[in-house]
Formats: sequence, structure tokens, C-alpha cells
Amino acid sequence: MSDSKTEELASGLSLKPQGLASWTELRPGLEESLKYILRRNQNAVAVKRPGLTLTWKELGDSVAELIAILPKLDSNPEYLAERFDWLKVSPKTLLTGYYEPWLEASHERGGRYQYPLYGVPDDLKMIRLDQFHPRWKGQSLVYREGEDGIEPYYDREAIDGERALVGKGKEIAWAKDPVDIFFLQIQGSGRLVYPDGSVKHILYGGKNGHQYVSLGKLLINRGHVPREEMSMQRIKQFMDKNPYTAQKLMFENPSYVFFRLSDEGPYGSISSILTPRVSVAVDRTMIPLGSVLALKTGLLDYENGGVEPFFSLVLAQDTGGAIKGTRMDLFCGSGEEAEFLAGHLQEDSEVFFLVSKRILTTKTAD
Repeated sequence: MSDSKTEELASGLSLKPQGLASWTELRPGLEESLKYILRRNQNAVAVKRPGLTLTWKELGDSVAELIAILPKLDSNPEYLAERFDWLKVSPKTLLTGYYEPWLEASHERGGRYQYPLYGVPDDLKMIRLDQFHPRWKGQSLVYREGEDGIEPYYDREAIDGERALVGKGKEIAWAKDPVDIFFLQIQGSGRLVYPDGSVKHILYGGKNGHQYVSLGKLLINRGHVPREEMSMQRIKQFMDKNPYTAQKLMFENPSYVFFRLSDEGPYGSISSILTPRVSVAVDRTMIPLGSVLALKTGLLDYENGGVEPFFSLVLAQDTGGAIKGTRMDLFCGSGEEAEFLAGHLQEDSEVFFLVSKRILTTKTAD
């Protein structure tokens, strides 16, 4: 990309849509990304694309350089063009959103609290398949031991319909509505509000290994919701009005998420707390975790419903079962505004991968 184009892009960046007052407020998130990068094998390849190969050390050096110049960016944002190359991610990115939902819950079953939230079952096993053959690098198998050998772990219908986990003592809380639990599993984490007013984070603990099936796509394909009306809020509306059909549709998504309770959260895949409108979930086979990206898109305004421009730096700090290829998921935060934004976010977006020019120049010289 030409220097003039990079300068034009850098000059268009804004912290305002992220609620930040200074570039230095990105430091905690960037430092967490760098910690993750430094835990990797520094000589291993982090990025391998046509015309670009970076080791984890080179990626870490690039992030460290950005951290070092943060105090200068408030008065000299052009440094982002002078010091970094902006490599466009292709094809265009479909940007969706996720958030931290709140659920009313109880420590014990009783009254309206009849639907369990499960911790990771003791009989759920997982093994890395690349131990057996390199063709399965990065793949794993989730299973349980049956009478005749290993079997796929219980799917959603077996767990919620046939109560396969009842009696195993893995209930960590009880909720009022199975649809709320379903959406909590899609988001991956949330907060539980107990009858006494206390609040606990509920975080992703593991999954059953089955393929994720999109409920939104099922509703569109079956003619229940028009494509142009599709949103998380519209899905919930349909589910609330059609509880019998809702249960059958939920069973068609065999994927199931197990949780753990915590006093802090939510955490991303790099084991750090996510930052609203800064952290994004990516497909790590396309974009390495820890990367710094510039995201150009539009976000619905909660107050008036109009679309507001968003062109800001974001950090690849999470992953998701439905996040494949160049698609990304923006963490929108917690509360009503975050739920509104995440539920309506379906935007074609542009993404740029920032890499230190110094690193690239050194590689070219070598």
C-alpha cells in the first residue's frame, strides 16, 4: 500500500466510537496481547500468507513498538502511518458482534429456576489428533468412553432433552428460561444475577465437540423469519412466541457449551479480560491471536438507530466456533446497549493488519 494511502487511513482513525479519550488507554489490552505472543514459541511461524511470513517474535516486536509510541499518538497520529504498514485483509470481512448477557439465576433448583447450567462433565475427554498424524495438526477430538469404546459426547438433545447429565452433580446454577441459556452458550460468557442481588461471572469452560448450527439460518431457511428482519432480538421474539418449535430448533444445533463461575471476566482466548469495542474474535488460522488490526465499519447508534462510522484499532484476543475465514466478531460489552449492538451487527467491513515497517524492512534485507 502506498505511503499516501496509509497516511489517509491513519488520519481517519478515531478513539471516540470505543469510548476512549487517549491512545494510552489501549496499553492494558496491548500488553495482554504481547504477553500471549511471548508465551508462544518465538521461532515458530505466526503468519504465513503469500508475500508475508512472520514469526511470533517478529509479531511481538511489532506490538511492542506500538506500545512504545502510544504516548506520542495523541499529538502525532501520523506515526501509525510512518511506523507501520497496513496490510489489507482479503476478502472483505463480515463483522458480527457478541456481548455479555445477564441472566437471573439461583444456586439451587426451585420455583421458576428449573433449567440447569452445567460445568464441564467429568466424563468429557479430549485428545489432540496431531499426536497421531501431522495431517491433523491443530485438530482435536472430544469424546466419552462407552461400553464398546469411545463415542461422540452427548449432543444438545441428549443433554437437555434426554437429561443425560442428570445425577452427575455438574449443575453450577439454575436459570428460568432455556432460551436464555441457549443464547448464553452462543455468547460464551455472561453474568448471573442471584435472588439476593449478588452477581457472578459465568465463563466458557468447554464444549461437547459437535458442529455448531446457526439458529438464525434455520429460521430463515424454514420461512419463520425473513432474512431482512434477522437479528438476535427477532430470534428471541420468535422463540418466546413459539416455545414448542423453539425447543425443536435448538435441538438441531448439537453443539453444547459448559461453563465455570468466576469473580472476574469475561475472558478471551488469550486468557485476558476482553475490552468492549476493542477486543475482536478471529479465526486464528487466518489472523494470529495478539495481532493489531484497523477495523473500518459502521455500528448502529443505540439512541437513534442510525449507522455511525467506526474506524479504530482493535485487538485479536478471542475466537469463536462460528468465526471462520475473514469473519470477525466484535465484543460489544455488557448491558442493554451492548445487546442491541451485538444483536443487529451484520456489516461488510474492511480490515487492515498492522505490521512494523522496521520488521518488514529487516526481513527484506535478509
